[in-house]
Amino acid sequence: MKIQFYKYQGTGNDFVMIDNRHKILSKKDTKLVRLLCDRKFGIGADGLILLEEPDVKGDDFKMVYFNADGNESSMCGNGGRCLVAFAKYLGVIENEAVFTAVDGPHKAKVKAGMVSLQMQNVSEIRKFGNVSFLDTGSPHHIVFTKNVKDLKVKEEGAAIRYSDAYVNNGGTNVNFVEAEEENTFLVRTYERGVEDETLSCGTGVTAVAIAANASGRATGNTIKLIVPGGELSVSFEKEEEDHYKNIWLTGPAEQVFKGEIEC
Repeated sequence: MKIQFYKYQGTGNDFVMIDNRHKILSKKDTKLVRLLCDRKFGIGADGLILLEEPDVKGDDFKMVYFNADGNESSMCGNGGRCLVAFAKYLGVIENEAVFTAVDGPHKAKVKAGMVSLQMQNVSEIRKFGNVSFLDTGSPHHIVFTKNVKDLKVKEEGAAIRYSDAYVNNGGTNVNFVEAEEENTFLVRTYERGVEDETLSCGTGVTAVAIAANASGRATGNTIKLIVPGGELSVSFEKEEEDHYKNIWLTGPAEQVFKGEIEC
């Protein structure tokens, strides 16, 4: 069987995209998904995303996301942005989109090569000194620290991801954050499912921006996040303590190549 695929990246977070509106790929075939994401034996990606016909009236499409380990997973912010760019390429949308992912409905906008994705509201943030935890469609453990560029993110992230606090409830993503200047932060992320550092994580930088504001480390409602793969921005409205709405993740999303693979 030949499968046509597209490769997209958003600040270095890369994804295999498949137009699955005709159900060419089974969502139960975790072995195939894992192979397609394999960087040595497959196409290579941090995850695989299916664009499918919508289940919800008024939606433009449905998003189905898989981690590189082959398992269907929680929301991926950069993946959602890349899927919007893919939908525009396919002619499914023009410059605005409404779609549903595993965490619920999303709106998106495309302008001048930048894709803005509206994320879910946040209503709970746990804070412990220099550590915060919140869910932005995916769970994120955030450590505010120094010398982020020198950290061994894979080792330190895995230690937290598999710690007693998270090992029995599905694990967590781990973000190491350093303030660079006012409302600007350096971020490195260990992603569960990939089980390694990625060049960028959309739900991760969203969580970092909100945690920075909630802890008083940021004063603005638009935060710049510098990740190994580039720059992203997150804007939001604060309703009350630890309650945030109208959250938008913005950054580039680009098609890298397309092709066919024999499976």
